[in-house]
Amino acid sequence: MAIRKKSAWKAPRLGAPELNLLERLSNASAVSGNEEAVRRIVLAEIKGLTDDVRVDALGNVLAVKHGRGSALPRVMLAAHMDEVGLMLTADDGDGIFRFELVGGLDERTLAGKPVWVGEKQHPGIIGAKPIHLTTAGERSNALTADALRIDLGPASAKKAKPGDWATFATRFARLGPSLRGKALDDRIGVATLIAILRHPPPNIDLLAAFTVQEEIGLRGARVAAYALKPDLAIALDCTPAMDLPVSDGRENTLYRSRLDGGPAIYVADGGTLADPRLVAHFRAVAETYAIPHQMRQPGGGQTDAGAIHKAGAGVPSLSISVPGRYLHTPAAIVRFDDWKNTLALVHAALGHIDRDTLKGAR
Repeated sequence: MAIRKKSAWKAPRLGAPELNLLERLSNASAVSGNEEAVRRIVLAEIKGLTDDVRVDALGNVLAVKHGRGSALPRVMLAAHMDEVGLMLTADDGDGIFRFELVGGLDERTLAGKPVWVGEKQHPGIIGAKPIHLTTAGERSNALTADALRIDLGPASAKKAKPGDWATFATRFARLGPSLRGKALDDRIGVATLIAILRHPPPNIDLLAAFTVQEEIGLRGARVAAYALKPDLAIALDCTPAMDLPVSDGRENTLYRSRLDGGPAIYVADGGTLADPRLVAHFRAVAETYAIPHQMRQPGGGQTDAGAIHKAGAGVPSLSISVPGRYLHTPAAIVRFDDWKNTLALVHAALGHIDRDTLKGAR
């Protein structure tokens, strides 16, 4: 596929304002089903940028920015606002609560972690029996959520109740070339979508979907796609890098994607076989503009594209993700340059979409 370079194109800039936005997004508590804190930020940031914006029955923020012209391709970009986390389920007294997992969390990472509980982010800690008080049998078994408790302390016992959500108390930070945050999956996608709305390509009708409940089954994206009725869709997400060396010295062949490799273009995951025409389009644009990129190895997991591509009569879909280490744990790591190149690739690729992009056999 040949892409003719547009000499006037410039990638949207990522600077201090964008980093500040990502920090606010990552620090906000927005477990699946309780996305209000992030939704408020999104609505404030996109005010005046779109021709239409609404919040649907599930809580998705749906915004439309029309391009210049008629009968333009309707392109949906989706980024999910929710994060994995915890929900309080029972009060054991004295500020101690039982809890359940919300989304795909590894229970082995929970013990001893500080958390924020509720909208006001009351501080607590996930408690477990100290190692020197456990039996040999207990030490040989991995801790599970039912053996753990969230401890807010007696002074905060009345500040929380069963049904409240909890998130990890990890503050966003820039660490040299890296960015650390508790919810970069997928607040980095949310920040990317906001940046694109600030610099919308004029050749498409841009349908922006800031979705809810992705981490528990892509629920918001399904509803959003039915409402927006796009011609094609791109899911903006954060994908596991899994690029650390194998402990026994063998070559790591299961890395999915790597930090410093640029945006990860999906071919297949656990929920979607990407439309090959869109894969070819994004690869050609990346090569034309010399934007670093990588092909995400097929494997498990899925993005909002898994629901979008099955909406209505079907929507040609593709996922583009920033690679990140330690996703779905108290702290994830991404590279700033990978985020910058992801924004550049998506913006450039959108600028080359027309009615011929999806011509030809799938």
